[in-house]
Amino acid sequence: MDVPANPNVSTPFDSRTALRDVVTYKAYIIDTALGVLAGLVVFLSLLKTISWKRRVASAAIDLRILLTFLVFYAGDLANVFVLVTLATGVYWLMLSKAQQKVSIELPLPHQEKHFVTYIICAFALKAVQFLHKLAIQSSMDVFFIDWERPRTTASRTVTASGQQKRDFLPVSIWRTYFVAKEWNKIQTIRKTRPTFQIIAVLFFLEVLGFSKFTLKEPRPASNDLSQVEPPSYSVILRYGLASALWLCIGLLQVIFTAFYEICVDDKIRQFVDLCSISNISVLVLPQRCFGYYIHGRSVHGHADTNMEEMGNNLRREAESLCGQRGLLPNTDMQTFQVALSTRLRSHYDRIRESFSRRYGPARLMDSANQWEQNIRAYHTMNHFLGSVIDHVHPDMDYYVRDKLALESVLGMEFLEPIEKTIFYNDEAHSFSDVLFHGHESTLLLFDMLFFCVVDFACQNFVLAGLLTYIEQMIFRKIRINVGRKNLAYKTQVDERFLM
Repeated sequence: MDVPANPNVSTPFDSRTALRDVVTYKAYIIDTALGVLAGLVVFLSLLKTISWKRRVASAAIDLRILLTFLVFYAGDLANVFVLVTLATGVYWLMLSKAQQKVSIELPLPHQEKHFVTYIICAFALKAVQFLHKLAIQSSMDVFFIDWERPRTTASRTVTASGQQKRDFLPVSIWRTYFVAKEWNKIQTIRKTRPTFQIIAVLFFLEVLGFSKFTLKEPRPASNDLSQVEPPSYSVILRYGLASALWLCIGLLQVIFTAFYEICVDDKIRQFVDLCSISNISVLVLPQRCFGYYIHGRSVHGHADTNMEEMGNNLRREAESLCGQRGLLPNTDMQTFQVALSTRLRSHYDRIRESFSRRYGPARLMDSANQWEQNIRAYHTMNHFLGSVIDHVHPDMDYYVRDKLALESVLGMEFLEPIEKTIFYNDEAHSFSDVLFHGHESTLLLFDMLFFCVVDFACQNFVLAGLLTYIEQMIFRKIRINVGRKNLAYKTQVDERFLM
């Protein structure tokens, strides 16, 4: 006779075993997604490397090219790890807290260790990308082209031979110092406020109590003081909640900054206006044969003037009673991406090699000859770059064109500047790519990963926020100090005026 099955007796293949099989299957999906995406971003890194190779005018594939490819791949692979782990963390957070009864179990401890390993790898790879960008920004070539010319005075000087000689007013260096100081100030501005970012994340996690959603219980635990054992947190849930909050708050800050810069204050565009008022142009070369040019030549011809004349000049410009500020006649385009010819870059390097490395005050230099040599080299470079912009050198001439849409998307120039330098119109002011302002996504992800890695080690959001703040301040100080020294050396502006 058949015995009816007892529903209270569990079979060998019970629901708990099935749940664990589901968790294992989802871990397999994560590994597969990481493998597929890691293979796909190889092509993206190769594209970046090809673009970089063209911009440094490298003819052969050497060790430097291979190392650059690895750096690009490290950054892209870090983004893959962040994308997959973020989706995984948010998925488990929503799934485990939305269930009314225990139908889905969280990953096992050994699977959580694999998840932590992915996060640590993402942080290490993102750190490589961040340090690479920091090194480029701290060693790039910068020069301020002063368009001001000496102005004659009403008085005349009688020479020993009895001839009359016109007197010229010397060109003031203060405009160059002022523009250099402003450039130094905008090097570390960001689209987000790092301190507000940390405070806002901690406010949601600790003050509003969002951290209780990271407990391993299906629903948030109540604040029961009678509990003897401390609550157990899930590493995956903590990462999913913290990273999602970090990126959401950061994205809101970026959106707010975009509207704020359009409607209220945009320091990047204000710097371009300052260059025009100061009669100073800026050439920035992060790569050997690629960089950015800000055309700041004054439409009034002079900027060393008194308050009355300056006010009249600005009024005439506001009423369209003078020319436009653009590089080309009858245009307003002042910012350009520049692809330099090798001939022009070689001439630039020959002049720059005569610069003596001077970080300290002039009185601490080895000899007065070095100081005089730097002055001569500065004037030579200023005259050379100004003459290039004025089409004085036919063998180092340039032309202006728009970038193709595909060139902008790929971040690569299809035409090589073999005979002539190419100036690409740049309405987006992409010279911010040599500043912190142009790499907000890298900085935001690096800070987020640092915050989460510290939380993995101590399971304390407050301590993670404090250490993240210290990390941000350290790298900001490094960027300011090293960038200021590089700016003083490359532009020959005394470092004491870059405070």
